[in-house]
Amino acid sequence: MTSKNLNINHKNGICYITFPKIEETGLVNHLFSTRIGGVSEGYFGSMNVSFNRGDKREAVIENYHRLCDTQGIDIKNLVLSAQTHTDNVRVATKNDCGTGIFSPAFCDVDGLITGQSKVALVTQYADCTPLVFLDPQKKVIATSHSGWRGTVKQIGKKTVEKMQQEFGCNPKDIIAGIGPCIGKCCYEVDDPVYNEFLKLEFLNLSKIFTKKSNGHYMLDLIEANRQILINAGINPDNIDLSDICTCCNSDSLHSHRVTGCKRGNLGLIIELK
Repeated sequence: MTSKNLNINHKNGICYITFPKIEETGLVNHLFSTRIGGVSEGYFGSMNVSFNRGDKREAVIENYHRLCDTQGIDIKNLVLSAQTHTDNVRVATKNDCGTGIFSPAFCDVDGLITGQSKVALVTQYADCTPLVFLDPQKKVIATSHSGWRGTVKQIGKKTVEKMQQEFGCNPKDIIAGIGPCIGKCCYEVDDPVYNEFLKLEFLNLSKIFTKKSNGHYMLDLIEANRQILINAGINPDNIDLSDICTCCNSDSLHSHRVTGCKRGNLGLIIELK
């Protein structure tokens, strides 16, 4: 696994990914996990951050401890949600710390926002698109889970809008990252999916879809989300774009397309210092 756009880091036997533009601000602790450096076994191996796929709870807790230790995050600060491909975005506060770790996760929430320090937001992935946001002026962070359904629902734009509504953020100030997901090289979809994207008239579909001879399409979720974030008012120069395909790198990253339900999840964690 290599990248020209994102930082691939190694610490204490753990491999994790960070977003350069966000990292350069020095305002947050953050990472996107890989499969490397955890204690989970079998097809969960070795770094899995999901409690609901059949892995041992104690293994997942230890995995979170190891990931958090690389960033100096207290595991008690984590906030998790039960993601269901919605466009629901929730504001988290210090009162929510431990949610999804030591108490039940938020239900039907695919995006999290906070303006408080020491509140570590967590979203999970296995081919879907990770979105991460930082407003360095207002000191607000967010992360959203955007599969093709979330992308069509424009969860990225709705996250930006909620940052505006709740915290007065200016989209032009926001730094964003679009993380590792299944790439256009591997993501074949059919007409029903293509037709959903047709409903978003501002999208340049020629840059998002490549039609195949069998009538299907190859879908570029990175480009689709990039266009949606730009439409939301984010400066294109403020967006880090992944060049890592989870499907092509399934030895290092969990991929639903490769292994189906026999997999763990990757995690994106971000916390204001």
